[in-house]
Amino acid sequence: MKRMKQLSLSLICAMILLSNCAEKKVEHLTTSLRAPAYPLITIDPYTSLWSMSDNLYDTPTKHWTGKNQSMIGAVRVDGQVYRFMGKEEVPLESVIPMAGEENWTGQYTFSEPKEGWEQAGFDTKGWSEGQGAFGYDHMKSVKTIWEDNEIWVRREFDFPETNTPLYLIFSHDDDFELYINGTQVVNTGNAARFDVVQEIDASLINQGGKNVIAAHCLDRQGWAYVDFGIYTESDLKEVFTQTAKQTGVSLSATQTIYSFNAGPVNLDVSFTSPLLMDDLNLLSRPVNYIDYSVASTDGKEHEVQVFFEMSPQFAVNDESQEVSVESGSAGEVLFLRTGTTSQNILGKKGDNVRIDWGYAYLAGAPKTNGNLAISKYFDGKSQFARSGDVGNGLSTQKSKITANTPVMTYADDLGSVDQGSGFLMLGYDDLYAIQYFDNNLKAWWAQDGSTFSEELTDAGKSHDKVISKCVNFDNEMWNEAVTAGGKAYADLCVLAYRQSIAAHKLTKDKDGNILFLSKENFSNGSIGTVDVTYPSAPLFLKYNPDLLKGMLNPIFYYSESGKWTKPFAAHDVGTYPLANGQTYGGDMPVEESGNMIILTAAIAEMEGNANYAKDHWEVLTVWANYLLENGLDPENQLCTDDFAGHFAHNANLSIKAIMGIASYGRLAEMLGKPEISEKYTAEARKMASEWEKMAADGDHYKLTFDKEGTWSQKYNLVWDKLLGYEIFPEEIVKKEIPYYLTVQNDFGLPLDNRRTYTKSDWIVWTATLADNKETFQKFINPVHDYVTTTPDRVPMSDWYETPDAEQVGFQARSVVGGYFIKMLEK
Repeated sequence: MKRMKQLSLSLICAMILLSNCAEKKVEHLTTSLRAPAYPLITIDPYTSLWSMSDNLYDTPTKHWTGKNQSMIGAVRVDGQVYRFMGKEEVPLESVIPMAGEENWTGQYTFSEPKEGWEQAGFDTKGWSEGQGAFGYDHMKSVKTIWEDNEIWVRREFDFPETNTPLYLIFSHDDDFELYINGTQVVNTGNAARFDVVQEIDASLINQGGKNVIAAHCLDRQGWAYVDFGIYTESDLKEVFTQTAKQTGVSLSATQTIYSFNAGPVNLDVSFTSPLLMDDLNLLSRPVNYIDYSVASTDGKEHEVQVFFEMSPQFAVNDESQEVSVESGSAGEVLFLRTGTTSQNILGKKGDNVRIDWGYAYLAGAPKTNGNLAISKYFDGKSQFARSGDVGNGLSTQKSKITANTPVMTYADDLGSVDQGSGFLMLGYDDLYAIQYFDNNLKAWWAQDGSTFSEELTDAGKSHDKVISKCVNFDNEMWNEAVTAGGKAYADLCVLAYRQSIAAHKLTKDKDGNILFLSKENFSNGSIGTVDVTYPSAPLFLKYNPDLLKGMLNPIFYYSESGKWTKPFAAHDVGTYPLANGQTYGGDMPVEESGNMIILTAAIAEMEGNANYAKDHWEVLTVWANYLLENGLDPENQLCTDDFAGHFAHNANLSIKAIMGIASYGRLAEMLGKPEISEKYTAEARKMASEWEKMAADGDHYKLTFDKEGTWSQKYNLVWDKLLGYEIFPEEIVKKEIPYYLTVQNDFGLPLDNRRTYTKSDWIVWTATLADNKETFQKFINPVHDYVTTTPDRVPMSDWYETPDAEQVGFQARSVVGGYFIKMLEK
């Protein structure tokens, strides 16, 4: 019997989609670049799922932080099971447990020890004794407080005889090195990682005798953490050992589409995040789609069942937390949901943390024949392998995440078919999303009284329409990006789109003002960071300036309310998700003031009026005057590239100040204030003339005014071009661009002469200064090479080494929205 069930219009062919259920075919323009990580579910900074390998089945699926958030997919064809998504997590058994399982004691010091500190037999006289883990008191399992600078830890232990493989599991924040009996086995450099599993050479362990693990960790800024243990394999085994063969993966702005062969059947699976910025209700709705379709390759009908499994890991910060799993319904939509039993709403803040309040949902399509069931981790897969179903499952379950963890399973029996399809939905109800100056705010979608059940029901009913809208937008964006900068540039924009948007949370304040709050992912976890808003702004200027207003509104409010009293803009408004005031340890006076004024002027340019600036004129004036007094030759202070440290006389930061003053002049002109406009525009021109003299260094311009033989990217000049100010002479760009081409490396243009690392967003801004597409592409192609060859399989990093494409730090950040700046040239 041939069965066509709930036709998944996006997946009959990876490149074809039927529009609005009509017969007219719309070509879906996608690209097949090798991404460092592939976006699967991208809703907000908390609800996030990525594949960090070439094949969807090579590794477990992960949160952007690198933590496992397991989702497994399999297809059963004529009784044969093929895994196409994720990888089973066969639990390891602890030999030397980490702090989450059992208290352990070690010796530690905050002062640099004598040589040989990592060796067995080292004399730890003068060291302190404490229990692991070591770190900030709010982080998991911390027993000994360590909050800044450096720590050295030694853990001595006896080890039993064993013939099984051994694994080191470790967590750290930030730079980390670890030794086993004096042999270094870990050196991560500038990075923070949690629950990393690494097989170790058993010969390093003195089995049946005494051993020592010695670790050193440097806290650069933010959170501090150290924990480690040794594990071995358990007796449990994988169920889905056979994989399908992945035959392709392609990307568009809103979709990631995989193709597989499973015996006599081809399978397509598409992940859609409907982040369409012309519809804020849809943008905010915390539901993504997973579509699947099968087609016979031999013209015959085959018995086909499709399986998905979702772990409670989606709803915890760490796996020591107890979860509940239960079933329910929303209209015609059946669902399973999971959440922690503690429900400490808005109880955690920080960078490398996940949400542990609210509920994660796995839901079938309306009126689906698919079956949802709560199953034990190995039992559900085993039953599907035997029968193609998941049975009735268990009733409501409570458990910690162990080998017998209850999981949410879904099976769809397509029957005997030559083609068939369906879809399911994954969503998250966070209950409350943000704390904003002591007010707990719900997400945008929930502030009109809508319930999650209603959102889920509507998502199911509108599936086909939403998929069609996504494809139309994807095509428009692709064509425009190719026209602006070529295919390599369009590839970068496609990969940046979901990453940038999903690093924000959309809500409203108590007065109804839009708030679009960023999380400074894998940096320090700040919320509403101005120098993260600045580089990411082009994406939102392009598609909806109201969202950029939502990024600026918290900073304006912070000053206008009197909560921030300094004569320059704040750096941030807190640590995500608590937006109660700046928590960053230092100010960036010129940087943030310039950013705020420039972006306000860019909004005015996009909207054709300066009404938004009029609403904030008083504080804009304060900031503009600060730049007049302090911007030409900045004192020793940080700029947005704060990882490079404080330095004075920053030529590129000076450009930002001048652009800020010019922007204020333009806004005054648009608001009918000619005298103010003339004054500030004239001052900007005067400062630019002085800048040229101070920065000149032969065939290029200096990094700092006081040091000859230096250089830096002058990416802030791009606003002079885009906003048509003509403040700086054209000769500056005509001199800088050719010089940059002489100093760029295989994977891009370094940030400046001091180091070989770079920021990819700034390269795109610098490239946009070029006066033709061919020169633009000379800068873009190395960035594309970086993205497609970097050995670091993480959501795209913007901070990397230009000689070898290795990540320095940062990942999954919103700043890649800056790639869209080339598309603002019109």
